[in-house]
Amino acid sequence: MSMRHPVVAVTGSSGAGTTSVTKTFQNVFRREKINAAIVEGDAFHRFGRAEMRAEMAEAAQRGNQHFSHFGPEANLFAELESLFRGYGETGSGKNRKYVHGELEAARFGQEPGTFTPWEDIPAGTDLLFYEGLHGGVVTDSVDVARHVDLLVGVVPIINLEWIQKLHRDKASRGYSTEAVVDTVLRRMPDYVNYICPQFSRTHVNFQRVPTVDTSNPFIAREIPTADESFLVVRFADPRGIDFPWLLTMLHDSFMSRQNSIVIPGGKMALAMQLIFTPMILQLLDRKRRGALV
Repeated sequence: MSMRHPVVAVTGSSGAGTTSVTKTFQNVFRREKINAAIVEGDAFHRFGRAEMRAEMAEAAQRGNQHFSHFGPEANLFAELESLFRGYGETGSGKNRKYVHGELEAARFGQEPGTFTPWEDIPAGTDLLFYEGLHGGVVTDSVDVARHVDLLVGVVPIINLEWIQKLHRDKASRGYSTEAVVDTVLRRMPDYVNYICPQFSRTHVNFQRVPTVDTSNPFIAREIPTADESFLVVRFADPRGIDFPWLLTMLHDSFMSRQNSIVIPGGKMALAMQLIFTPMILQLLDRKRRGALV
């Protein structure tokens, strides 16, 4: 945790919707004129696309059918912890980009599925913003979560998460349903051991719950829309949260527990703006006061 150089992290599984949440944060940064250092979780994978395929094949030959991007063997957890710790202390650190597709390949002049060189984070940023799989990961040897000032979890109920992943991977990556199901099954042990525990460490969780039948996610023809969903927002520490104001601003919302508010799914972006804008401004106010000490 840092007073002078805040770290904000959005963590969630593949297909959970963290990218959409990131756009909301970027809107807040733009509106409030906040200069954020953006870090993508994919940059801290250990292997590029071709290398990962080879590593998976070798792991399978050794009898490990569960080698995945969710686990420690395929990621640079120590480097991620070092970045968060170093940024919190000095406002600097090393970052790189993972080149996803042809547009980024043309931009960076290298093949999709590869990494750009490590570079220093630009000087003078107001905060570090991370979006990816492991913003709150903890293992026997690393503790990324303890360096995060605001940790946000994005975790649809599991069937909805699988539906979103199926539709995304089939549409944008050309995968078959069978290939996506194989990926889900291969990742399951690492999902249980390294993804789920993060949501017990978050400051705020956003869990989308559909109000339509998702009992068999593998045959769903459509992703449930925002208007076909509710959003459960859970605060680890409800002290200081103005729930009456939120209920007034977010019509048709209600409190389900003393630390949880349930809102219509279509109000997700508005809810995030209302909840996180004051939190981020508080972090920056603490940063300014710390600079005066």
